[in-house]
Amino acid sequence: MIKATIKGNIPSKSNCYKVIKLGNKCSLAKSKALKDYEKSFFIQLPPALRGLMIEGYFEFYIDVFYPSQRSDLDGCLKIILDCLQATKTIKNDNKCVKIVAQKAVDKDNPRIEFEIKQI
Repeated sequence: MIKATIKGNIPSKSNCYKVIKLGNKCSLAKSKALKDYEKSFFIQLPPALRGLMIEGYFEFYIDVFYPSQRSDLDGCLKIILDCLQATKTIKNDNKCVKIVAQKAVDKDNPRIEFEIKQI
């Protein structure tokens, strides 16, 4: 089982992307808050997990500590799985077969604590 803690508040799903205009077309771009969180995630992820490249199926267990009760739990899951894929900890988040998530409040120390269990 692989465990890690990442400090910081995950940006809310509604604030993660902004609409930008590219010529005559519109597209979505990552917000500064999301880019900053991704950078922080990469820096804090233990070096042994970067590039680990779990290719098979896995279960994902996560405790999310928000600074207040306002945030939705489901909004962070995609962000975290995408970060794990970007850091090459997992090859593809479509191999996740089980997610167990809990929400808590810690206004002084927002963070996530997660475990990945290969099956």
